[in-house]
Amino acid sequence: MKNDFTPENELLFLALGGSGEIGMNVNLYGCKGRWLMVDLGMTFSGNEYPGVDLVFADLQFIEERAEDLLGIVLTHAHEDHIGAVPYFARDLGVPLYATPFTADLVHRKLEEAGLVGEVELIVVEGYDSFALGPFDIAYLPLAHSIAEGHALLIDTPFGRVFHSGDWKLDEEPIIGDPANEAELRAIGDEGVLALVCDSTNVFNPEASGSEGGVRDALMAEVARHAGKRVVVSTFASNVARLHTLAEVAIATGRQLCMAGRSLDRILEVGQANGYLSHFPETVDFQTAMTLPRGEVMILATGGQGEPRAALARMAEGNHPIELAAGDVVLFSSRTIPGNELAVGAVQNRLAARGVVMVTDRQVDIHVSGHPGRPELQALYAWLRPEVLVPVHGEIRHMHEQARLGLASGVPQAVVQKNGDIVRLAPGKAGKIAEVAAGRLVLDGDIIVPADGEAITMRRRIARDGLVVVTLARSGAVGVHGVGLPLDEDYEAFVAEAQADALRAIRDLKGPAGREQGAITEAARLAVRRAATRWSGKRPQIRVLTIG
Repeated sequence: MKNDFTPENELLFLALGGSGEIGMNVNLYGCKGRWLMVDLGMTFSGNEYPGVDLVFADLQFIEERAEDLLGIVLTHAHEDHIGAVPYFARDLGVPLYATPFTADLVHRKLEEAGLVGEVELIVVEGYDSFALGPFDIAYLPLAHSIAEGHALLIDTPFGRVFHSGDWKLDEEPIIGDPANEAELRAIGDEGVLALVCDSTNVFNPEASGSEGGVRDALMAEVARHAGKRVVVSTFASNVARLHTLAEVAIATGRQLCMAGRSLDRILEVGQANGYLSHFPETVDFQTAMTLPRGEVMILATGGQGEPRAALARMAEGNHPIELAAGDVVLFSSRTIPGNELAVGAVQNRLAARGVVMVTDRQVDIHVSGHPGRPELQALYAWLRPEVLVPVHGEIRHMHEQARLGLASGVPQAVVQKNGDIVRLAPGKAGKIAEVAAGRLVLDGDIIVPADGEAITMRRRIARDGLVVVTLARSGAVGVHGVGLPLDEDYEAFVAEAQADALRAIRDLKGPAGREQGAITEAARLAVRRAATRWSGKRPQIRVLTIG
C-alpha cells in the first residue's frame, strides 16, 4: 500500500454502498494502482431524512483518487445499481459500461439530466471480455427481476472474482435463458478466487421460484375473476412479468391499459432492445373505463405505496381509472422492507372502496429476484470459491451468508461493511483498513451530507417544533410558534413567552444590557423555558433582530 490506500501488488475490494444495507450499491476493486467501480446506485429516503427523496453513497474516497479510476461497469438497470449515475458520473470522468437494455435506460437518464456527450457510455454487445487496466471483465447472464441481469467475471493478476450482481436460478425465466450449470461448473474448474455475492434472501429456506410459475398462477387468478375489472400492480422494470401479463391478457380476452409513466418507459426500452415484441396494443384510460369490466386488465405502478403513483391515486379516487366495489387488484410484487405502512395505507383505501385484493401471500403471483439458500448453496458447489464476500444485505444477512458458505464448504468468508478495505490476494483474505463511507442526500436540487446541519435541524424541528422570536429596535418582542401541540393554549403561551423574554432582557445588568448577543441569548433562553413549560417539548428557538 502507498499514498493512502493505493493498491500495489494486491487485489482489494471496497464497498462504498450496499454492504450493511440493501440498496445504494457501489463497489470498488483495486489492483496495480488502479480502481474499477461496479455499479453506482442510490436508495430512496425514509422518515430518517425529512424532505429528502434520494440517498447516495458518499464517493469521497474514489473522488480523491479519480485519476486512478478506470471505469464504471453496471451489472443491471435497477435504481439501486444505476440511480446515482446522473449525479456523479460526469465528475468521476470515466466511461460507463453496460449491456444494451441497461445502457438504453442509462442513456435516457443522462438525456434527462442534460449529460449526453459529457459522459461516455460504452455498450457491451456480447459476452467477450474487455480490458480495463489490470482487469479483464466479462458479463455472464444470470436471471433477475429485470432484463439483462448479469454477474461479472473479473480476471486479475491475482485470480478471478465472480461478482454475482443481483441474481437467482430460474429454470423458466420467461426473458433470457436459464443459468447454465455446466458453464458455471467450468468456471469453478478454472478457479475462482473470490465470490462477491448477493445476500438479500439468505434467510429464505426455499428457492426463489420461477417466473414460469408466476405466469401459471396469474393466468389462473385472472381467469378466476372473469367478468370483473382487474388491476395488476408490479415492478415496472420486471420485463418478464410484463411479458407474462401480456400473455395473460390475451389468453383471458382482456385488453391492456398501462397506468404509470415508468411502465410506458420500460415497454418502450424493452421493445427497442428486442423484448416484448408481441406486446399487444394498449388502450387509453377513457377506453378502459368504457369497456365491459371483464374485458380489460390495467397494469399500474404503485405497489410499494408510492403516494403519487397510479395505484395510490386510484385508491384515493383521483385517477381516471375509477375503481368500484367488486373490482380486483392483484399485487404481483412483494412489499419492500420499510414500505409496509405506505402499502398498508393504499390497501386500506382500496378495501374501503370494496375492492378485492390478492397478494403473493394468498397466491403465488410473485417470486423474488434474489437467491434463497438452495440457490446460494448450488452456486457455492459449482464455483468452489476460495473466499466468499457477502454483499447486498444488512449486517445480519451478510453474517448469515458467511455462515452458510462456511457450512457449505467454502474455505473462508469475510464479512465486511461499507468502508472496509478487504485484501483478497495475495495471502489470506481479510480486512486491512477502514475508510469513511457515509451518505449523501439530494435535498431539493443540492447534494448535501446526510448528517449535515440542514437535515439534522429538520429532524429536530419535526420532532419538537420551532419558535421564532423577533426583537424589534423599539423593544417589542414577537413570538411565533410552529408545530407546538398547544392549540387552544397557543395565545396564552405566546403572551407568557413574550413577557418572560421582556423580563429577561430588562434584568440584564451592566454592559450586557446593551450587548446584542447577550440580549438575544436572554430572550432565547426565556422563550425556550416557556415553551418547555407549556408543551413539554424543547423546540428549536431562533431569534431575529428586526428594524
